[in-house]
Amino acid sequence: MNRSKALVTGGAGFMGSHLAQQLVERGHQVTVLDDLSGGLSENVDSRARLIVGSINDEHLVKTVFSEGKYDHVYHLAAYAAEGLSHFIKKFNYENNLIGSVNVINASINHGVKCLVFTSSIAVYGKNQVPMTEEMVPIPEDPYGIAKLAVEQELRVSHEMFGLDYVIFRPHNVYGERQNIADRYRNVIGIFMNQIMQGQPMSIFGDGEQTRAFSYIADVVPAIADAPFNPAARNHIFNVGADTPYTVNELAKMVAKAMGVSANVTYLDARNEVKHAFPSHKRLYEVFGCPAAVALEEGVERMAEWARSVGAKQSKRFDRVEVLKNMPKSWQGEFLPEQVGIPS
Repeated sequence: MNRSKALVTGGAGFMGSHLAQQLVERGHQVTVLDDLSGGLSENVDSRARLIVGSINDEHLVKTVFSEGKYDHVYHLAAYAAEGLSHFIKKFNYENNLIGSVNVINASINHGVKCLVFTSSIAVYGKNQVPMTEEMVPIPEDPYGIAKLAVEQELRVSHEMFGLDYVIFRPHNVYGERQNIADRYRNVIGIFMNQIMQGQPMSIFGDGEQTRAFSYIADVVPAIADAPFNPAARNHIFNVGADTPYTVNELAKMVAKAMGVSANVTYLDARNEVKHAFPSHKRLYEVFGCPAAVALEEGVERMAEWARSVGAKQSKRFDRVEVLKNMPKSWQGEFLPEQVGIPS
């Protein structure tokens, strides 16, 4: 494999830090750009260079690209709170769409050979299982809409400017370094943090919604390989685990791994896709079949890590824009005047 100069946006976060570490271990020269809003500087491999800043800072992005002269860009920076995105529309589009456009523009202007983008299966919407890349995306929330818009922007940027890309649609990724303090996303981390604080695991609805939970070590290798695989160029790939589980099954598994009895509280159902899991046929054809870590084993590995770092205090998200129809368990944290609603 050829060695390259690579930029990883969001490289101090969960998935980004694992990717940056793998790229460094393969001998690539890696720079990480992250505003540390969800990631930690200690997540970044010491052999990589960390630049603290936001992809929303257009001037900074231009400077980083001008000075770096990168061969490949891995764009993972995002605020991936799918359920919350209905209530933070402006924030969602600024961070997940406009920031991405800054990265795409800079990649075009500085001759990047390939841009690898982590989208999401949120682009598919509902009633499309197993999800395949040939399906027409019909996202159900602003997060999925933003991700789909970036996918389309990459397609037209390739056609107009010759920027090569590879798009991955990961789903329900979990593992070590996940931000377990974030109460709005990443259900396994939420469960583990609640257990360590002596709280019941909270489930929206009846818990019979299904997802294929994907261990981080099974997701990162294909993403790292993407620019070096000619068959991957300018294509979209689902990436993650094959076997769906209900959230109820997951809760029992997490409780067992954490050494406690399952204690669950059920909250009002929220507006979300009931069943979401994809096919990975195209991924396996191009990248081969990865060695999959079974969910029970992956959860046990993450539980061991979670116990080592301990419980984290969850913070209220302070950029909410809309309160109407927000889940009651979230809505109680906010006063109308905090989001500009007359009391």
